[in-house]
Amino acid sequence: MQQQATTKTSDVESAVRARYTSGAEALEAALCCPIEGYEPRYLAQLPREIVEKDYGCGDPSRFIGPGEVVVDLGSGSGKIAYILAQKVGPQGRVIGVDVNDAMLALARKYQDEMATKLGYANTQFVKARIQDMALDLARVETLLARAPLHSVEALSVFEAECARLRREEPLVADASVDAVVSNCVLNLVRPGDKQRLFAEIFRVLKRGGRAVISDIVCDETPTAEMQADPELWSGCISGALGESELLKAFEDAGFHGIEILARSDRPWRTVQGIEFRSLTLRAWKGKQGVCLERKQAVVYKGPWKQVVDDDGHTFRRGERIAVCDKTYQILTGANGPYGAQVVGLPPRVEVPLKEAGLFACRGTTLRSPRETKGESYAATEDNSAAACTDDACC
Repeated sequence: MQQQATTKTSDVESAVRARYTSGAEALEAALCCPIEGYEPRYLAQLPREIVEKDYGCGDPSRFIGPGEVVVDLGSGSGKIAYILAQKVGPQGRVIGVDVNDAMLALARKYQDEMATKLGYANTQFVKARIQDMALDLARVETLLARAPLHSVEALSVFEAECARLRREEPLVADASVDAVVSNCVLNLVRPGDKQRLFAEIFRVLKRGGRAVISDIVCDETPTAEMQADPELWSGCISGALGESELLKAFEDAGFHGIEILARSDRPWRTVQGIEFRSLTLRAWKGKQGVCLERKQAVVYKGPWKQVVDDDGHTFRRGERIAVCDKTYQILTGANGPYGAQVVGLPPRVEVPLKEAGLFACRGTTLRSPRETKGESYAATEDNSAAACTDDACC
């Protein structure tokens, strides 16, 4: 991850807090890069104030479905959260996470109204830093109000209680949500906390869950002068990561299947010759775990001659590549990122999980058809009548 020179953390956080507090009170058109294209049927349900005071750069809600539990990082006015509330429906749930009191108040202001319109209540707006979603800052403020810090000993007690809350009563629990979305907020987190941020996103996702992130990225590293400017920090400029750097941060955090879903052709802003534009990506959790041999193979369909996955396996077009059960499930999953690109070849006789041995999941190995069918398989069958439905077939 790039090394960035910044102002003091307090300066950055104060600038962001002040600007977004102002943005909650009155419309600030230049705060981020407003976009068009939100699905009209979902926007039609939202109060005008929520729409006007939303400051984003993309629409991650397009990639969320019914019944899902979703965390919206930096939920702001609640626009994306209330769109998500409609998409996930009464069986789903939306947790908006923000640290700004004015924005939280704005989003909560319309909870009852939205519940009446939709016929169900499935939104919650909580106060936390997005890089520390385990710690409920509302409870922290209550602790401080009851016992103000006047000594080092009191500080030690306070820090111990915060650690206990994270450990025993996390605001957003481990592996508890199907998706994490954000709309132009990752760039507001200072560089020293960004690694922790990506780890937090990974922590709260269930296995098989995904992050869908819209953010501002740059084509060159912002200059030291830009990074030292709190105004540019709050304006989504100084904290922007490079395009490839953002994807690499998710890779380093343990995600797989990372892909760019949308990228603006024209830069939103150009500062000192550096271009800043909107990008939306998706990244999946679930490649961790033991590798088991169940005689499975996959065939990559193309069009590339060969591709390499996030675990270093090379898949050559048209070849039967041996894979472990974990990789097989990832590559062939109907809701995952790879299903349309590969053909899964299960064994003719299933190998029960309890009988499966370890698979040496390193390098690339071809799978003989005999391994899949069984060495003794010698059937002779004519399935032409069932297989051919086209009059011109055969």
